[in-house]
Amino acid sequence: MSFYWIKTNWIIKKIFSNYIWDVSNTENIVYLTFDDGPVPEVTGWVLEELKKYDVKATFFCIGENIKKNSALFKKVINAGHGVGNHTFNHLNGWKTETETYVENTKRCEDVIQSNSNYTLKSKLFRPPYGKLKRAQAREIRALGYEIIMWDVLSADFDTTIAKEKCLDNVLSNIKPGSIIVFHDSIKAFKNLEYVLPKTLAFLKNNNFQCALL
Repeated sequence: MSFYWIKTNWIIKKIFSNYIWDVSNTENIVYLTFDDGPVPEVTGWVLEELKKYDVKATFFCIGENIKKNSALFKKVINAGHGVGNHTFNHLNGWKTETETYVENTKRCEDVIQSNSNYTLKSKLFRPPYGKLKRAQAREIRALGYEIIMWDVLSADFDTTIAKEKCLDNVLSNIKPGSIIVFHDSIKAFKNLEYVLPKTLAFLKNNNFQCALL
């Protein structure tokens, strides 16, 4: 597995200060996010876990998955969760021409709206893999999007780490304002199934509130 930050380094946040990495507050508020869905094998389970704790989260969805699973996407929205754009085909910005990348992002926005009659209350974009060229970022912001990154990466997608390590990645790094990344994907489910319920219990027991971005 290639290198990645669990806790995003402050230097990275400073260099890319026009991206949103966390949301400072003094009210013990954190922000749960889920990337790559919706997928039937995982997203429905995530919704049930969130419902148990009356927690709202933001789902950064792949347009192709929305198109395949429109009814499930509507369940996400009807449950009161937020949604964001994660491109139509989960593109790696570093490996994609800017024009292609922007058009793929627009295609995802179109499918979000056409499959749900949902008007984006706030336009949120998260680049797959966290990889985005400066020119792409400029174009995405010109479309009215805020670029949402993260403060804490659970690394649930990493099949080489133990589920206990995945949980520690989250619990040892949470602070007020943290944007936390999970994945509602088949690849991540082995870790997510263990980590998410324990994270939700930890947040409740430690008086954290979860809010939408």
